[in-house]
Amino acid sequence: MTTIASQLQQVNARIAAACAQAGRSADSVALLAVSKTFGADAVLQAAQAGQRAFGENYIQEAADKMAQLRALAPALAAQLQWHCIGPIQSNKTRLVAAHFDWVHTMDRLKTAQRLSDQRPDGLAPLQLCIQVNVDGGATKSGVAPGDALALVQAIAGLPRLQLRGVMSIPDPVEGFDAQVALHRRVRAVFDAVAASGLPGLQRWDTVSLGMTADLEAAVAAGSTLVRVGSGIFGARSYPAA
Repeated sequence: MTTIASQLQQVNARIAAACAQAGRSADSVALLAVSKTFGADAVLQAAQAGQRAFGENYIQEAADKMAQLRALAPALAAQLQWHCIGPIQSNKTRLVAAHFDWVHTMDRLKTAQRLSDQRPDGLAPLQLCIQVNVDGGATKSGVAPGDALALVQAIAGLPRLQLRGVMSIPDPVEGFDAQVALHRRVRAVFDAVAASGLPGLQRWDTVSLGMTADLEAAVAAGSTLVRVGSGIFGARSYPAA
């Protein structure tokens, strides 16, 4: 078993244990393997170990990686699901619309409109999560919790898009109880939108919340999708600026 396969197995065991502790079924929380900065070979190892959903922050890097995987293992590459979990500049919307299955970082109607216009007709609708800036960080992306419903309402009628839920990246806090309390504020936004009765929310089912360090707290708070990178692939090394 490769190191990546072993670590993937350990992360899945953590998720299962967290679900059991929270009184939830193990299949109520999915794993998104965050493969940014890691090469196609690392993704291939994870895919060969059974992982199918991958998250990428850097759009051009991701598109190149997808092409490499199609060349390395075309049958396996066709089974993979790609999630954009990084910011989307206006000059990158066409790449996102053409290559990704999901976007987690939706916080502007203008970006949603561009993705809707640029999504190729032959592809399934692009699945969207609204990014919520739950703790109000001034330099962080995302809408304020009180503005999420209005953005959902504005996006709901756009073609070739499917609203699925919310995503957040809270700043780290110390202590399990504090982590759970913060994550529950994100879950509350999800629940409020679900209770709104807005049309276009037939598949409103996703809370993208929790990473390597705090996935147990996120599961306890109601996350349905945890995003784990270093816990699977190891520490990242970023190129010098």
